[in-house]
Amino acid sequence: MTSLMLLGALLCMLRVGLGTPDSEGFPPRTPHNCPHKCICAADLLSCTGLGLQDVPAELPAATADLDLSHNALQRLRPGWLAPLFQLRALHLGHNELEALGRGVFANASGLRLLDLSSNALRALGRHDLDGLGALEKLLLFNNRLVHLDKHAFHGLSALSHLYLGCNELASFSFDHLHGLSATHLLTLDLSSNRLGHISIPELAALPAFLKNGLYLHNNPLPCDCRLYHLLQRWHQRGLSAVRDFAREYICLAFKVPASRVRFFQHSRVFENCSSAPALGLERPEEHLYALVGRSLRLYCNTSVPAMRIAWVSPQQELLRAPGSRDGSIAVLADGSLAIGNVQEQHAGLFVCLATGPRLHHNQTHEYNVSVHFPRPEPEAFNTGFTTLLGCAVGLVLVLLYLFAPPCCCCRRACRCRRWPRTPSPLHELSAQSSVLSTTPPDAPSRKASVHKHVVFLEPGRRGLNGRVQLAVAEEFDLCNPGGLQLKAGSESASSTGSEGPTTT
Repeated sequence: MTSLMLLGALLCMLRVGLGTPDSEGFPPRTPHNCPHKCICAADLLSCTGLGLQDVPAELPAATADLDLSHNALQRLRPGWLAPLFQLRALHLGHNELEALGRGVFANASGLRLLDLSSNALRALGRHDLDGLGALEKLLLFNNRLVHLDKHAFHGLSALSHLYLGCNELASFSFDHLHGLSATHLLTLDLSSNRLGHISIPELAALPAFLKNGLYLHNNPLPCDCRLYHLLQRWHQRGLSAVRDFAREYICLAFKVPASRVRFFQHSRVFENCSSAPALGLERPEEHLYALVGRSLRLYCNTSVPAMRIAWVSPQQELLRAPGSRDGSIAVLADGSLAIGNVQEQHAGLFVCLATGPRLHHNQTHEYNVSVHFPRPEPEAFNTGFTTLLGCAVGLVLVLLYLFAPPCCCCRRACRCRRWPRTPSPLHELSAQSSVLSTTPPDAPSRKASVHKHVVFLEPGRRGLNGRVQLAVAEEFDLCNPGGLQLKAGSESASSTGSEGPTTT
């Protein structure tokens, strides 16, 4: 152990005495083939801000990210990227490039990002961008572009973001997007140009996910009623390209710069516009409601059979067979989309893209899916019990109707009813009876008869067979039977001494 410690101390002293590569005696090593004054780090090469007028002759073959921005480059040699077979990102912004030329990017088949912003480009030819089949993002903003060839972007099948803002374009073909495929394109920036004429049917026929990323603000658009209603509908649907820049959407009312009108702030200009012509421009999206945990299947209905079908999810993911990256969405052999277990992340706009020789690239079908949680199921309802209860309640009501008194005798709660003043048949018979009377109050000696009533009855003289006939008073109070009166007929004797008394 002691010998090992002595050996370690000796090595440390030897290192101090000889120096290290970081000391002043040993300059830092320069990576192989790294251009003068450039910075090379792993697979990154930065030559920015050096005032270069031409591309360095030798470039490291391992470069994956090359930054030549903020220089004075005026031209690019054909085939200059041949040694950089691993190149993925190329930054050429803020230079003085006026044209590109054929074959400039011929050896950049793996390039994903190309930044040509803030140059002096005035036109894009048909073959200027050849060889960029894997390109995903192209930055061409802040140039002087006036013309785009009809097939300028042909071959960029993987392009998803195209920035053409701050140029001098007076027209753009939304019909074929100058050779682009709408399958992958998510962002198309045409802001701050000179677009004065736009085909509104072509604009309306774009897929919904592209409309969400189509920037047309700060252009002298025409004050067309159909265009107004189309943009108004996009704004109401919450498309971010319109919603985020609503104040910057302008149009020319009289085709002169001084007549600029803001689309969403001066609605009086469009007061006389009828929304009827704009109703058929866009195909309405289909609204679907799905419950969490259930299954969902969407079909891509096209007018003619399609050769290839793809879907775009609400997360802007391109879905092809077998399905999504997380495995929650499957694309079946017939082109339909299946979700076995619906979750909240599946809410949003699903767009079907159908392509083929007989189909136009913009033939799409849109589904707006709303996801809801299922409601708790109510408890089972016992119909037998409710039937029995209904029968019992009905029986009680019938009994109350048959046997209950016709009035309520609670004096505090309600007032008793009285019989109406109608002629009584008993009164018409004129029964011979005496008047029900109580002991007069002025006879104090008769105390025993205070609570007794004496009735003098006389049988009828016209065929009543000795039966007593009572005559009910005109106002008969059922709640006060003490007030009952017996009326005598006109032919009866009303004296108290004709018959014997009957005590009640």
